[in-house]
Amino acid sequence: MARMRIFNRLEEDAFESPPVFNSAERKRFFSLPLALEEPLLGLRTPTNRVCFLVVAGYFKARHKFFSRQFRQTDIEYVASQMGVNPAVVSIGAYGKETYARHQRLILAHFGYRPFDGTAKTAIANEMAALVRVQSRPKLVLLEGIQMLTREKVALPSYNVLADLTVAAIDHHHARLLKTVNDHLSKIQRDQLDALLEKEPDNGDGEGWRYHLTLLKKANQSTQPSKIKANLADMDTLQALYLDLKPVVERLGLGYGHTRHYAYTVIKARISQVMQRSDNDCYLHLIAFIAYQTFKLNDTLTDTLLGVVQAATNAALKDQKETYFKAREQHRQSLATLVEQLRQNVHGALDAIRQIVADGQLGDNQKLALISAALDTEDATPAQVDRHIEGFKQEVAELQHSQDYLTRLEAHSLKLQHRAADIVRRIQFTPDCNKPALWEALRHYQKSDGNPDKGAPTGFLSTEQCAALTGPDGKFRISLYKALLFVGVAQAIKSGALNLIHSEKYRSLGEYLIPKTDWVANRAEYLHRAQLDRFADCSATLAALGQELDGRYQQTNQNFKSGNNPYLTVRANGSIHVSTPKLGEVESRSLGDFFPERKYIPMLEMLATVSHASGFLDEFVHWQVKHQRTRPAKKTLFAGIIGYGCDIGHHKLAQISQQIDGGELDNTVNWYFSLQNVQAANDRILQLTDRLGLPDIYRSSPGVLHTSSDGQKFGVAVDSLNANYSFKYLGKDKGVSVATFIDMRHLMWHSTVISASEREAAYVIDGLMHNDVVKSDIHSTDTHGYSEVVFAVTYLLGPEFAPRIKGLGKQHLYAFKSRKHYEDQGHVLLPDHTIRTHLIEAQWDEILRFVATIRLKVTTASQLFKRLNSYSNQHPLYQALKEFGKIIKSRFILKYYDDCQYRQAIEKQLNKGESSNKFSKAVSFGNNPAFTQGEKEDQEVAEGCRRLIKNAAVCWNYLYLSRELATGKDETRKTELLDAIRHGSALTWKHFNLHGEFDFSDERMVDSVGLAIPKKLGGWQG
Repeated sequence: MARMRIFNRLEEDAFESPPVFNSAERKRFFSLPLALEEPLLGLRTPTNRVCFLVVAGYFKARHKFFSRQFRQTDIEYVASQMGVNPAVVSIGAYGKETYARHQRLILAHFGYRPFDGTAKTAIANEMAALVRVQSRPKLVLLEGIQMLTREKVALPSYNVLADLTVAAIDHHHARLLKTVNDHLSKIQRDQLDALLEKEPDNGDGEGWRYHLTLLKKANQSTQPSKIKANLADMDTLQALYLDLKPVVERLGLGYGHTRHYAYTVIKARISQVMQRSDNDCYLHLIAFIAYQTFKLNDTLTDTLLGVVQAATNAALKDQKETYFKAREQHRQSLATLVEQLRQNVHGALDAIRQIVADGQLGDNQKLALISAALDTEDATPAQVDRHIEGFKQEVAELQHSQDYLTRLEAHSLKLQHRAADIVRRIQFTPDCNKPALWEALRHYQKSDGNPDKGAPTGFLSTEQCAALTGPDGKFRISLYKALLFVGVAQAIKSGALNLIHSEKYRSLGEYLIPKTDWVANRAEYLHRAQLDRFADCSATLAALGQELDGRYQQTNQNFKSGNNPYLTVRANGSIHVSTPKLGEVESRSLGDFFPERKYIPMLEMLATVSHASGFLDEFVHWQVKHQRTRPAKKTLFAGIIGYGCDIGHHKLAQISQQIDGGELDNTVNWYFSLQNVQAANDRILQLTDRLGLPDIYRSSPGVLHTSSDGQKFGVAVDSLNANYSFKYLGKDKGVSVATFIDMRHLMWHSTVISASEREAAYVIDGLMHNDVVKSDIHSTDTHGYSEVVFAVTYLLGPEFAPRIKGLGKQHLYAFKSRKHYEDQGHVLLPDHTIRTHLIEAQWDEILRFVATIRLKVTTASQLFKRLNSYSNQHPLYQALKEFGKIIKSRFILKYYDDCQYRQAIEKQLNKGESSNKFSKAVSFGNNPAFTQGEKEDQEVAEGCRRLIKNAAVCWNYLYLSRELATGKDETRKTELLDAIRHGSALTWKHFNLHGEFDFSDERMVDSVGLAIPKKLGGWQG
């Protein structure tokens, strides 16, 4: 038995027990393969024949044997299919030798090998490689199971796999400890020991604190004092990191392990860190130093980008305000100019007309008079030109970019207080693809942030260079620094400038599967990533070409024949498509069937769903290696509610009975990780998925339509993840919560992003979180779509079906020319031809990019953010976008042609809107706004909110399933089914989400000791 519990008891029991089939699955897995007919006919007894086929079905489903365990319903089904009386089947008569012989026949039939010594060695090696990059034992075990399945090896027992996992983890940890012991010098040990010593009182009233404690938390504020504190911490940690770098490189810790060890230090008290053995303590401290060094570099870079953006926005705002204020003067100047032109020019012209019309004057006289009229001071062309030039100069001064540079210079001092030291002390990689900017940056850093008039200006435009010299001939140093900071920020965002010590701001290539490894093992990577069928670019494009051409033919034919009345092609060639609403179906409201005159408390709802699904078991201690006494269930529920309802745990402990504040804080600290919250949600989804009732919402059997949508929330504390969104948040900063929901109302993923970010970069992250929900069609609104998302979703499998605003303005593409389709009389025509040479040149890199996502080497959002940051000239970006145009064109033509398809997209997106409303109902504690500053803490809170919503949906399904199963009134059951089918399981009016009031006598007693003042009236100071 493994010392470490990797699967919980329910998961272990499920792994070691035969699968539970429904009727469709029994038919599928117990069908008799032709190759097994002959062995089956050779079996003498009905028991052996039935058991043989049941064992074969179990193996077909799970690639595992279950030690002569059988489910009676399966025995009865197979017996009836074979014409055998189930009563004559005796499991006890199915001997071990017969069972072993049957196993060999079944393995041979399915092409599998037994789990022997060779297989054990192979999986041990695989797990040894996995634990070097994966810190979670459960994921190592699951990857091991997938590896055995790929290699067609029968799965052994849970204990065998768990023991192999633990052995790999122990061996890896022992290697790390030996590396620390062999390569950590005495001086380095002393430096690490110094982190565990107390610092003198700094006068903040908190007394002496440990040096390590002061380095645990990065400030999220952009105030200069907070930035200065972050820089001081970065200097301290980075100096330690650089000194320890040889040891760090020998340890070879991946990001997962580094983060795990670092967070153990962050979560633990200093006394708990010191209790570890020397080498183990040093290992954790080294990981902490490496992790915090990278995190602080990223935090300071985020700060730099934020303050530069704030400065440029402020300069633009000032420029616009100046322009708006000057509009009246501008109008007056224009009116004056017009009046002058009227008086001067028109006056001269009137005089000339009179002279010409005077018949008494000769030609010579007329010429003399005309010349005299034109020579007046106000009527000369030079005077008119002066008036026009003066007006033009006024307009130019109003709109000229010099005004913007002046405004930017005015904000430079504030910007310097925040950005100067960051730019000076952050270490960048030298492979900057903007040499002129790199030269200026290096000069700035070498001059200790004090450039002079000889500073490099090659990165500036001609106009900016000219503006650096003021009217007095002096070098405008403040403007230069501001322009340098803006250039550095733009280069970081564009990927032209990368950091040495960073997780977020490295070059794109560092996030992908290593190029040499990809070249050496391309076929294996493609197989593991399920991309084999796309290996040949020419074949892939040829198949897509035929499919796209067929879609042009079908859509145009339906339009011309009148079969598509909702599509209109206007005279100017623009396209409009309308989508009629789905017809209203008369049925009773689903709310009528829930408990009447009774509100289910949130705690009761959570406890009921936990009892049915066991989701609390997923809240495991951060350090899973040793068994610990678990917190009480009520404490875990309090943690979920404190996070999910935005109440806060301190406040919740104060206003709740039977909840100890210290115990709650400790539980939240050690048990509420993002992985645990996600796993708890998945456990609820697994239970809901197994219920038959949710499938009533599927429009087609086996097809699951999903969607994602963003919702803005405020952030009540300093947060670098927050940004402005005036439309939704006014003048406050906030974030966007992207929630993924399927057609059965299961919310399987959510993430928290900056309010200014597009959701498109995060769509693939949700689709890859598919442990329970496997999407077949995914929809978003316009914010979630891009050509690159079209490209990647096609290669990953799900169909991408967004609702795009202004769809008729989107360009269509084809492999064939526009004329080809014009000659066929088509109305819907391609605007451009696909540039296949861009795709073909980068096809291998496209597959490498997608394989990196599929194999979860790096998240799709991280890859997208780095890829999107590059200019549009990046060949991989161009190729993915070009490939996406094929898929997008195919989708648009289908969208035009299929009214039911459009209605399904609208219907699914409406479910996301309902989920957003539910979020606001749950998040009542803070109006609703996050009280967490860091992105991961915000995602833990959002995960708890999603857990509450999923639990409510699961409770509803459990309740409705019971009503259908126990109801005897067939009319009422029919009405209930209609109400479910045309209603929504995402309903919450019967839940008490806001707690209960206490009207006991004890609560009506003054607990503070207030008294009426002897002297009433206004207070005089």
